[in-house]
Amino acid sequence: MLRLAAPILVFGLVIFIHEFGHFVAAKLMGVYAPRFSIGFGPALFRKRRGETEYVLAVLPLGGYVRMASRHDAEAALLEGGSEEGSSLKPGDPGYDPEAMMPFGPKPIPENRWFESKSLPARLLIMVAGVVMNVVLAWAVFVLINVRYGEPVVPSRVIGSVHAVPSAPALSQLQRGDTILRVNGTPVRNWNQIAELLSSAEGNSVGIVTNRGRVQVPVGGAGQLAPSDLVAAIDVKLPPVIGDVVQGSPAAKAGLQAGDSIVTIGGSPIGDWSDLLERVSASPGVDQRFEIVRAGKLVPFTIRPESTSVKDPLTKQPRMVGRIGAVAASPPTTREPMTFGHSLSVAFEQTWRTGGLIVDVVHKLITREVPLNQLGGPIAITRASVEAAKSGLEDLLRLIAMLSVNVAVLNLLPIPILDGGQILLNIAEEAKGAPFSMRTREYILRVGLVLILMIFVLSTFNDLKALLSRVFTHA
Repeated sequence: MLRLAAPILVFGLVIFIHEFGHFVAAKLMGVYAPRFSIGFGPALFRKRRGETEYVLAVLPLGGYVRMASRHDAEAALLEGGSEEGSSLKPGDPGYDPEAMMPFGPKPIPENRWFESKSLPARLLIMVAGVVMNVVLAWAVFVLINVRYGEPVVPSRVIGSVHAVPSAPALSQLQRGDTILRVNGTPVRNWNQIAELLSSAEGNSVGIVTNRGRVQVPVGGAGQLAPSDLVAAIDVKLPPVIGDVVQGSPAAKAGLQAGDSIVTIGGSPIGDWSDLLERVSASPGVDQRFEIVRAGKLVPFTIRPESTSVKDPLTKQPRMVGRIGAVAASPPTTREPMTFGHSLSVAFEQTWRTGGLIVDVVHKLITREVPLNQLGGPIAITRASVEAAKSGLEDLLRLIAMLSVNVAVLNLLPIPILDGGQILLNIAEEAKGAPFSMRTREYILRVGLVLILMIFVLSTFNDLKALLSRVFTHA
């Protein structure tokens, strides 16, 4: 039941909210919307209420709102399937002599067509799904914050400091330093440190550690921004794996989430920074790892893959080793969060999640992240099941993340997506006339091919990862 219910809940809620946004906006703008469907394929349930038929279909991998459009064939392709020739006739089940097409004989009034609306009204309809996905993510984050409180990292110990050319003073901070005060304010945990650093005002930030005081210039021309200062200082993390990237050296060797790295090449590993240093210094060289799993010491041999990165000081590319393992989240405690505070925190969480997704999409396009890391329906289904097993909080976080994901991806300038349709409508407005039927058909075919390619690639990656796990555990 968990394997069935979790993906349906995650997929269904995110898709419903997206399409509901389009539907409500269309209704508010006076556009006739004869069908609201969740899923594709044969209908499991259909019910007409008012002028709209509500459908629940077999495949919950998407949905559509059918709107009255002069470009009926193209709109049908966009919204999930052609309905040409589907108008009901007298004697057909569901035929209503008082209804508009396709449920009855009455023509659709001129002012109810999508194309009859102004450009701002059409853009509102097209962007409403994305807006509703963002609102859903924000609301879910608010619920999580109020229900479970704020995760607080109690540590104040520095794990690593990233070199920044515009802030040489950062080099005075060292791994293992304990931060005591930021700009004169005593700190109790890493959350307070990050908040004080990111909200710093003035020309510099004073950081007091157990070894002394460091003054870091910020904010001026050519100086470090407060947000970048936060990213330059990492909290100390234990050498425990939180996740393994599919197809990476770590995954091929058999490393798993929860594994604790004890030694690399016979040298003890004290924290995650130790691990990064040893792996980075060994591109293409076999290294013997010793890990603790379920209380037992297990040896592995892993060859870090060579990866080109830009040196922050010289700005020149250099080769480093990577094994494709992600650190486990730092141990946290929970502190209650007021409803008012949770509203602003949820906004920041939604914005940050969107930024991370945009960054991943950019890296996929520029090939900084290999395309074999792109996940599809199977990966989302697996993540849904795992999140449900972990508890309601993880399931809610997955819903919020997936909702932002859908919002961001729908804004891509691919013709079949909302972003592509927005550009198409703006281009037609600038042209002063609609594109020809043939031009629209070619544009939509390109979009459909791109979407199919992404779907096939992501599904292939899913199946490859699934088979890899099966044979690994066989």
